[in-house]
Amino acid sequence: MTRKIRFAALAVLTTASLTMAATEAPLADPLAAYPNPGRVTGDIGIHDPSMVKTPAGTYLAVSTGPNLQLKTSADRTAFRNAGAVFPNGAAWTTAYTGGSRDLWAPDISYRNGRYYLYYSASTFGSNRSAIFLATSTTGASGSWTHQGLVIESSPGNDYNAIDPNLYVDPQGRWWLTFGSFWSGIKMIALDASTGKRSDNTIRSIAGRGGGAIEAPFLTRRGSYYYLWVSFDRCCQGASSTYRIMVGRSTSVTGPFVDRNGTVMTAGGGTEILAGHGSIHGPGHQAVLTDNDADVLVYHYYTDSGAPTLGINLIGYDSQGWPFVY
Repeated sequence: MTRKIRFAALAVLTTASLTMAATEAPLADPLAAYPNPGRVTGDIGIHDPSMVKTPAGTYLAVSTGPNLQLKTSADRTAFRNAGAVFPNGAAWTTAYTGGSRDLWAPDISYRNGRYYLYYSASTFGSNRSAIFLATSTTGASGSWTHQGLVIESSPGNDYNAIDPNLYVDPQGRWWLTFGSFWSGIKMIALDASTGKRSDNTIRSIAGRGGGAIEAPFLTRRGSYYYLWVSFDRCCQGASSTYRIMVGRSTSVTGPFVDRNGTVMTAGGGTEILAGHGSIHGPGHQAVLTDNDADVLVYHYYTDSGAPTLGINLIGYDSQGWPFVY
């Protein structure tokens, strides 16, 4: 149900190649055959990627792996290994990981002069899980300060505290979405001054009746908030069935509905990207808003079963529904 994969390397498309892709891409039927991932170079083995653009205009990526893995890039193409977030380990997580150094599904953002990193600690198939927060002024390996526990779950809960994503709405309110399987995707309010919970309310914003849904990511474009999630199964190599879905709402807390009007709390979701050809199980998506476009970052599996970086541009049709190209 949850993930425990050790991979950490990232490379992404150049602005130039993305611009070329945008020029060549037809703004046509979003239901046409899915495009392959754009060209990436360097070390591209990765799982659960998250990426932020730094104030200097470079890129910092973090992914699932031992003590969380960092990558940097000057051009969004060639990434280099930048070490681990916690090179000396993260002892506060081992009660949830069974002693493993593997930490999962990080979410990185930059605001107020600091990098914020939310991440998960758990074991495969269990909801004895926790989400923690770390901050840094540089983002470099070893510079991260442990800020403590944000939320945890246990077998007595109907949710699973993994796969966090921070979203700050236009009113400056902080929200954390999270969740995997169990009763689905949840949302909590955060205190902007601490990055921790501001109340005890847990909202349900998407679910499949206990089925496979995880990896929420919240974005906004125009008057809509978009909730991106992954359906079905990851972590099974070329047999993975992960696929990327989306719904939208005019309110940050939902209800989110798909293109057909089905609410996401009742299993709704419009498919944005699924396996095709030698691209297996694309999912655990993040959206980076860059100068040239919104960029969808995700992992997929090759025919050999290797988890690999995928990246595409995001377009929007005349009704405001996203598609990738």
